[in-house]
Amino acid sequence: MSPAHKSPPAISETDMTGLLDQIIQASLLGGLYAIFALGLAISVGVLKFINVAHGDLIVAMSFLMLTLTESLGLPAPIAFALLIPIGAGMGWLLQYGLFQRAASQNELQIILITFGLSVILQNGLLGIYGADTRKVTAGGIELASLHLFGNINVGILPLIIFATACVLIAGLEQLLYRTGLGVKIRAIADAPEAARLVGLKVAGLMATAMALVGITEAVSGGLMSIWTNFDPSSGSSRLLIAFEVVVLAGLGSFWGVLVGGIIIALAQTFGGMVDSAYQVLAGHIVFLILFLARPQGLFPKT
Repeated sequence: MSPAHKSPPAISETDMTGLLDQIIQASLLGGLYAIFALGLAISVGVLKFINVAHGDLIVAMSFLMLTLTESLGLPAPIAFALLIPIGAGMGWLLQYGLFQRAASQNELQIILITFGLSVILQNGLLGIYGADTRKVTAGGIELASLHLFGNINVGILPLIIFATACVLIAGLEQLLYRTGLGVKIRAIADAPEAARLVGLKVAGLMATAMALVGITEAVSGGLMSIWTNFDPSSGSSRLLIAFEVVVLAGLGSFWGVLVGGIIIALAQTFGGMVDSAYQVLAGHIVFLILFLARPQGLFPKT
């Protein structure tokens, strides 16, 4: 007699609920990844240069958030609000003080300048704050959650971060693609000499665009400081996530950045479900597969 055929075990309702919960949590994490990537998307897709210091600037904003809350005793919402004009001013000053001079020479020069800035930031933060991991305490909002259905609950903080990503993306899309200022910024990026000939103030517009980058870095640094641990060397991993998300999205596609962030977060989550050692690796593997399949990105602007 042949042995009886055994059917595969059925997936229980508990397993399905757990899987759905992981998908929801990963999607919300993708919102944070999208915010990481927005500033880089502006730098690469609009200003046409790669800011190697992008991740370290985000971490610097996280440490500034820590200083405002712990050393000065400011409530987290007030400290976060202060980061935004500080980030805008930082971006504006970096453009006028460093990037503008480097860009006038050659593209390699500006990459080297941002690499040097990255090294300075990492060592400066290490000297001031030490190598220990840190985290900002934001009170009850860190533990507050919203019940969806069954055993699925989502944190209020991840929901706020995801909503913030959507608001930032909608605002950037509106500003850069549907306003006169946005048309001017994209014009100086595409053809700076022609823009000068028609009377556009290239230096001022580039500084304005970098101020937008600084705002996104401030927002992502502030939110990251509340959600997860960070240390002076965290910038490299944030830069890598941002780079992968931007490449997946396609240059100039801000809503694509959100999709790219969710894809990377989902890949990391499912990789971690297999083995915690595969969490980060899974994100890189999925990125490489999608890049080989769609080197122009999933949603390139035409």
